[in-house]
Amino acid sequence: MNKEEIKNIAPKMESLKLWLDKFVILYAKETAHYFYTPSAYVVTVVFLLISGYFFATPIFLQNQANISTFLSIAPLLFIFFIPAITMRLIAEEYKSKTIEILLTNPVTVPQVITAKLASAMTLIAVTLALTLIYPLSISLLGNLDMGAVWCGYLGLALTCLLYGSIGMFASSITKNQITAFIIGFMLCFILFVTGKITSFVPGWLVNITNFLGTDSHLDNLSRGIIDSRDIIYYLTVSGFFMFLTYVKLITSRTD
Repeated sequence: MNKEEIKNIAPKMESLKLWLDKFVILYAKETAHYFYTPSAYVVTVVFLLISGYFFATPIFLQNQANISTFLSIAPLLFIFFIPAITMRLIAEEYKSKTIEILLTNPVTVPQVITAKLASAMTLIAVTLALTLIYPLSISLLGNLDMGAVWCGYLGLALTCLLYGSIGMFASSITKNQITAFIIGFMLCFILFVTGKITSFVPGWLVNITNFLGTDSHLDNLSRGIIDSRDIIYYLTVSGFFMFLTYVKLITSRTD
């Protein structure tokens, strides 16, 4: 690498470092807000109690030691809990009239979006990590396919990312957090239920509904099958809702 190439790279590296520094500041602020308020702990505890019930029930009532019940019920619980976590992300900025200050600071809209979503995903990741006690408990009782378990958790994490991006978009289009929760819940529910109605739609719609719904993609991962099409689905739809959030914030800044 010659001196000319080094000179060209140096400004780009400095620009990237500045971008990351601003991102980290925003991310730390948003994450601290979650962990310094009781609402995050309430949501986490309620999720763990409900998911723990569905995990333990087959063990004690049906004598079945597996986590399939948890993996199947978790996406339904996410429909309620993730919009509850994300509903404040931008709606609170609107309500407190700090959105103008935030968007006129020397930060970019993508920095705001990614920092806010990353902070919500941090809380969700901590909650998911606490549920690892389920497969660890079963592994003490007998053999457990840990490959399928990790693939199942990958599917849950991607589902959380998808629902989180939807919840953030819902939060960007209203000043009311309750309204943001309802909109986020409805959008997540539509994707959740779309994959479950394939047997009720015309034949030419089966493949479309099967692809648009989260069911088939999560089922593949829960069985230990990592298909690039499933990964692309989650990342593409999540990116789409992040883009919608970007457009909404850009519009808000120019109003």
